[in-house]
Amino acid sequence: MSAATSTAPTKVAVLGAGSMGTTFAMVLADAGCDVTLWGRDAEVLEAVDRKHRNEKYLPGVQLPAMHGTTDPAVALEGASIVVVSVPSQVARATLESMRTLVHELAAPEAVVVSLMKGVELGTDKRMSQVMAEVLDLPDERVAVVSGPNLAPEIAERQPTATVVASRSEATAQLVASACATGYFRPYTNTDVVGVELCGAVKNIIALAAGMAQGRGFGWNTLATLITRGLVEITRLGLALGADAATFAGLAGMGDLTATCASPLSRNHRLGKHFGEGLTLEEAIAATGGTAEGVKSSQSVLELARAHDVEMPITAGVVDVLAGKLPLSELAATLLARPQKSEVAG
Repeated sequence: MSAATSTAPTKVAVLGAGSMGTTFAMVLADAGCDVTLWGRDAEVLEAVDRKHRNEKYLPGVQLPAMHGTTDPAVALEGASIVVVSVPSQVARATLESMRTLVHELAAPEAVVVSLMKGVELGTDKRMSQVMAEVLDLPDERVAVVSGPNLAPEIAERQPTATVVASRSEATAQLVASACATGYFRPYTNTDVVGVELCGAVKNIIALAAGMAQGRGFGWNTLATLITRGLVEITRLGLALGADAATFAGLAGMGDLTATCASPLSRNHRLGKHFGEGLTLEEAIAATGGTAEGVKSSQSVLELARAHDVEMPITAGVVDVLAGKLPLSELAATLLARPQKSEVAG
């Protein structure tokens, strides 16, 4: 006597119940995964678990069936994929507190995936490096997801694509298969360095774009910032061994364009508030949520200087945010730089 066999759905733990974490959890659940979302806000996670709603971060969005918990052990139990979506500057502390649980409760060869877009202050490490170091993971168990993926639009199930990057093509394909839906198309890439740097630096360029809009500048200025910002991202990436093709793709030009042009981008929105005359503290409060570019700008600039890479827009944003350069002088400072060929360097 034989019985039909069925494959159990992939069990996924998503750490971080903010807008992006919740949205990616939705994508995974829509793709057929068994998803548990972890966070610190008990009220939010209870609503996710019982009502399949997260009104705090995704108001009005009906989520598919998924679990919500404030207990990391519950989330990690048996997970074959662990997705990390917490602010980049608290990633190390968050993961250190869960290191034992990851090793004892998650599946033996669980893959850990970063949705984070930043460079750690003090170490200048990318988020995949932080994850691998804290959790003691080999390259083949680490992946990153990045692309033109504004959470509110994905939450409405609007069509978009993304990049899943891992040094292991098999790992990238595993994660891509887990999150592929009719509205969310993942492509794979083995250039982790390039994909991560695109995600981190585009937030800084988006701050500059928002500042320009706040000061009343138009499309010419925006296009200039996007294209010259891409040059900065590419310079840094190539210096760190990235693949040049990555920067023209979804994680590069795709994400940069979406983040610099859309008011849904927190970094663009914060820059706009700042450009309109708010102080940095007021702009952060008015924006709500985490705008990664503010804190990552200094660490990205340090990384660039350590590799002798010129990044004038990034340097200008750092000086403006630190109060060393009046915002009214940023454009003139950039335009007054020595003339040279567009493709120089």
